Amino acid sequence: MRKKIGTHKKLIVFITIVLSLLFFVYFQNNSIVVTNQLVTSEKIPESFRDYKIVHLSDLHSKAFGRDQNKLVRKVESENPDMIVFTGDLVDSRKFDADISIKLMEELIDIAPIYYVTGNHEWWSGEYVLIEEKLKGIGVEVMRNTRNEVILNNESIYIFGIDDPSQFNSPSEQTIVEEAIVEATDGNIDESYRVLLSHRPELFSTYVKYKFDLVFSGHAHGGQVRVPFLGGLIAPNQGLLPAYTSGKYTVDHTTMIVNRGLGNSIIPLRIFNRPEIVVVTLLPSN
Repeated sequence: MRKKIGTHKKLIVFITIVLSLLFFVYFQNNSIVVTNQLVTSEKIPESFRDYKIVHLSDLHSKAFGRDQNKLVRKVESENPDMIVFTGDLVDSRKFDADISIKLMEELIDIAPIYYVTGNHEWWSGEYVLIEEKLKGIGVEVMRNTRNEVILNNESIYIFGIDDPSQFNSPSEQTIVEEAIVEATDGNIDESYRVLLSHRPELFSTYVKYKFDLVFSGHAHGGQVRVPFLGGLIAPNQGLLPAYTSGKYTVDHTTMIVNRGLGNSIIPLRIFNRPEIVVVTLLPSN
């Protein structure tokens, strides 16, 4: 009898451990966290004080509830003035344009959306379809272009560049530099300048061209995050990558790296929940 009771206890412990692990994995990959970042600069106009930008990235065709309602409610609750999306809206391996576009259809009613491509849009071979659908719902698709955002006769500029993977070239940095020159017309002025670019590993290039604020994704937070160590692996950065999550500042350039929402080649996140980043601008003068 004691032996049977002991066996039952072991079975219960085993089942509890398995269920706990399953819940942990589900939570890590589906429970969205909101990260707040404050960005200050003397170049931010007074009219943009407390201007709120929601940053999303790397959805990879993942669904967060029916019609993306869980993700949409999270964004809506932040009451953003602008939404930026820094690439990999779709996934080239499990391509589903409808579920990705549905998110943008819901978000466009909350705030203006500015979008740039990631590598997966190009790898999917369906970029033209994606661009047409996004433009059709009012998303500002930025392809080596810039827009002036005006409030009370004061303005900031937002620039967006294509991901370099659309070209079959080993020199991605050169492609990105050419895209930046095209977007800026080679002109660096005194206005506050925001750049949307999928690739955080090219931070030194963004510093070189003196952008004030950069939004990037691509790194998926390093996929698995270890306390005090950070992310373990990221595309184009390899093991122990330098840029995976949060705020990085060099000289007068600040880069915000979003950990992303979905997964791709590596299907699981560990200690690395899907992320919405909320950036609030604040003049420092």
